[in-house]
Amino acid sequence: MAMAIKLSLLFLVFSCSLISTLSLFEDQVGFMDWHQRYIGKVKHAVFHTQKAGRKRVVVSTEENVIASLDLRRGEIFWRHVLGSNDVIDKIDIALGKYVITLSSEGSILRAWNLPDGQMVWESFLSGSKSSKALLTIPANLKLDLDSPIFVYGGTCLYAISSIDGEILWKKDFIDEGIDVHQLILPEGSNVIHAVGVSDPSEFNTYEIDVKNGGVLKHSTESFPGGIFGNILPVSSDKYVALDATRSMLTLISTTDGELNLEQTHVSDVINELSSNPIILPSKLSGIFSLTTDTFIAFIKATHESKFELMEKVDKRVVVSDAVTLSEGEQAFALVQHGDSKIHLSVRLVHDMSSNHLKETVKMDHERGFVHKIFINNYVRTDRSHGFRALIVMEDHSLLLLQQGEIVWSRDDGLASVVDVTTAELPVEKIGVSVAKVEDSLFEWLKGHMLKLKGTLMLATPDEIATIQKTRLQSSGKSKMTRDHNGFRKLLIVLTKSGKLFALHSGDGHIVWSALLESLRQSHQCPNPKSLKLHPWQTPLDTNPSVLVIGRCGLPLSSPSTLSVVDAYTGKEAVHAGPTHSTVQAVPLPFTDSREQQLYLLIDDEKRAHLYPRSSEALEIFERESRNVYWYDVETEAGILRGFGVETRCDVDEYCFYSRTLWSVVFPTESEKIIATVSRKGNEVVHTQAKVSADEDVKYKYISKNLVFVATVSPKASGPIGSATPDEAVMVVHLLDTVTGRILHRMTHLGSQGPVHAVLSENWVVYHYFNLRAHRYEMSVIEIYDESRAENKDVLKLIVGKHNLTTPVSSYSRPEVSTKSQSYFFTHSVKAISVTSTAKGITSKHLLIATIGDQVLAIDKRFVDPRRSLNPTQAEKEEGLLPLTDTLPIIPQSYVTHAFKVEGIRGIETIPAKLESTTLVFAYGVDLFYTRLAPSRTYDSLTEDFNYALLLLTMVALVVAIFVTWVLSERKDLQEKWR
Repeated sequence: MAMAIKLSLLFLVFSCSLISTLSLFEDQVGFMDWHQRYIGKVKHAVFHTQKAGRKRVVVSTEENVIASLDLRRGEIFWRHVLGSNDVIDKIDIALGKYVITLSSEGSILRAWNLPDGQMVWESFLSGSKSSKALLTIPANLKLDLDSPIFVYGGTCLYAISSIDGEILWKKDFIDEGIDVHQLILPEGSNVIHAVGVSDPSEFNTYEIDVKNGGVLKHSTESFPGGIFGNILPVSSDKYVALDATRSMLTLISTTDGELNLEQTHVSDVINELSSNPIILPSKLSGIFSLTTDTFIAFIKATHESKFELMEKVDKRVVVSDAVTLSEGEQAFALVQHGDSKIHLSVRLVHDMSSNHLKETVKMDHERGFVHKIFINNYVRTDRSHGFRALIVMEDHSLLLLQQGEIVWSRDDGLASVVDVTTAELPVEKIGVSVAKVEDSLFEWLKGHMLKLKGTLMLATPDEIATIQKTRLQSSGKSKMTRDHNGFRKLLIVLTKSGKLFALHSGDGHIVWSALLESLRQSHQCPNPKSLKLHPWQTPLDTNPSVLVIGRCGLPLSSPSTLSVVDAYTGKEAVHAGPTHSTVQAVPLPFTDSREQQLYLLIDDEKRAHLYPRSSEALEIFERESRNVYWYDVETEAGILRGFGVETRCDVDEYCFYSRTLWSVVFPTESEKIIATVSRKGNEVVHTQAKVSADEDVKYKYISKNLVFVATVSPKASGPIGSATPDEAVMVVHLLDTVTGRILHRMTHLGSQGPVHAVLSENWVVYHYFNLRAHRYEMSVIEIYDESRAENKDVLKLIVGKHNLTTPVSSYSRPEVSTKSQSYFFTHSVKAISVTSTAKGITSKHLLIATIGDQVLAIDKRFVDPRRSLNPTQAEKEEGLLPLTDTLPIIPQSYVTHAFKVEGIRGIETIPAKLESTTLVFAYGVDLFYTRLAPSRTYDSLTEDFNYALLLLTMVALVVAIFVTWVLSERKDLQEKWR
């Protein structure tokens, strides 16, 4: 027992010594790191502009974020990020104080406090099966002070109290087989109307008592030809729908409880033939909008059950929902994009011939076209109506327009980063940087005295803020030139909208942004999608560039687009496509005379396309094509295949057929692939040899062709708990992708995914769930090359009989050995990465994105497979820690400090020129950047080193020496006079 206590204390001391470098002083926050908060592309917005309280707009986004924004400045009052599977369906405001959100296909209803965003209540609605999600909040309906909210989801209609979320009554439509399209509650009525279809040709309306959910009346009518899309209400008693052929418009009216259907040809209404008509889901009183391939038509449903064409506008015009100006009067907005301008007009619903308001606003063309618009009205001092418009742009940015100007804007496209790369800044030219004396001697002394007080921890909070501000201003961290340590870089990020951003690593500001033409919607590329971002050219004398690969559609067979973008200006230098499909991009270790990296783009038919398409690149590739290999993973089929280059294609000289070299098949009835991880192509390994405590030399098995594969039994492929421990089996493999040889296999009984792993040098660390222990685990495997074991003989080394210079080849069968160990881990994990440095000398830290959206750093020594319960003295000197069953989580190990990177998806590490330092960039809905020194800054002084204190110390020493010398001389003189 005493020995165990000693071991625990020793382990705690080691832990504290390892993580001390990750802590910060109060005045250091924001100096080496920055944090940016975003919300994503807005899809719903509700304004709250009452006279009392702050004016705000509540939004929900495609990143599953609910946020309250300040209408004056666009700042976030509060924000909540829901899970990736908890998609927000509808939002609204109830009782003027609750934000109501409906999510997960109508199965979860929540109420949030409007001022501070605290959750008030949450209700889980269990339906019979999945269906549309509808939300209706009455304006002035109060039944016994419950103020019900009406929700449709899972084929059930619910009345829920807005006070506490209690279900008042429930009506299930599963027996009727009704698919409800709309819920309508006329103002002042106690009857709610549910409108839907029971099959493609049956229209149904239900009149339901809002007090108890009883059906008062059910009407049905056959719908010739079936229904395309949704049924849209144009008033409390009229609905419009398209038939299945999209050639007939049907007006459905209810008169005295009877249903009447009137059908009219679409061509008769819009006075011409058109293709692909669709009814837009805009909420306009008495009218609706119909879009075709060429225009948008506004159509009025008359009292005589007829259709009347009001106006035609360009197809690119965006229409808002209507807002109420006064009783019986509504207005809506139209937005059209011009040349670097947008034209906003507000029209009255009942008088579309005249513009109630017309404004033109200058707009940055890099934001693209307008995608959505939400409007809100207010009363000016002259009692006239003014309007503010919230606009969502093509690049997912958000803008507020008012009185012909952009009040504020937010670049929320950065909430959907899909890939990251870096570029070096230009070299500072001689003579450009000139030292300037900006402060007087008094100010200089005052600044250094403040810094001295901060060092001695005597500074007040205000003085700490002043020190931090001065340090940020004088650090030069935002300069657009390289620094000698390599800390200043450009972070090039590609977003889901197809926009590129260049962020300065110093403070995160946007250097440039570009909405790529190749990733914009067009006739040739109707559904563009961002894929990957790769370095393309890194010359010394010209600007570097990056390669952007996109796809025109979701299927893998969709054609792809290619763009080469200047990393300093954001200009699109080369654009190609749509061209062949791209399933995989294989970077080759070759460059041409212009320092352009060669790539193989693999299409869906396993053909390889060479880029850049030049004769020089073709010559280089053909010379080295025998040693070019790649692999492909077919997750659903459970197959890994390795490929090599065969012959040229018949049509294109830059196209090559591939040949299958090997395949590994995991039987789908026993195993399913859930994770594959490979090494970073640019990882640097300092040394292959590893000397252990007993002076034994082990040689790391270093191969860029190594891949980690994790499989589970089919029953364990679902979420945690979907299988019993006896049914769950997880197997991990280490494969060579040149030969397909399995180098190592390990089985974890009673374990299942999700699996997150990182492969670096000769080791792999992976995270999974242990069903038997009901805990998460993290395991490590290290693989060593035993073919060099004979090099341990010193005599053979002296006489030159060794094989150290023999190259490692995947063609030969390697003799390998492995060491492994498993540890319990407290947290669930979203992603795992590892620090990387310029020369690979500095010790490694694992960077773990936790379920709490923070980044945790763990020293690789904690997951060393050689740890033992009683390490020897030699092992202690080597740095081996005593074995414990659980990995430690110490608060100071969080590199994100008190920040949260909401919705974190990935962690990118970039080596700096300074060997001790690595740059860390984490992205999700938020962005976070910092610098880490895993082995402390052993090769430099820190940027906050107190040079003033050093100078004062040196001056004090010189003065002390001089005074001592004078006193010594005086004493010698007095002794001589005696």
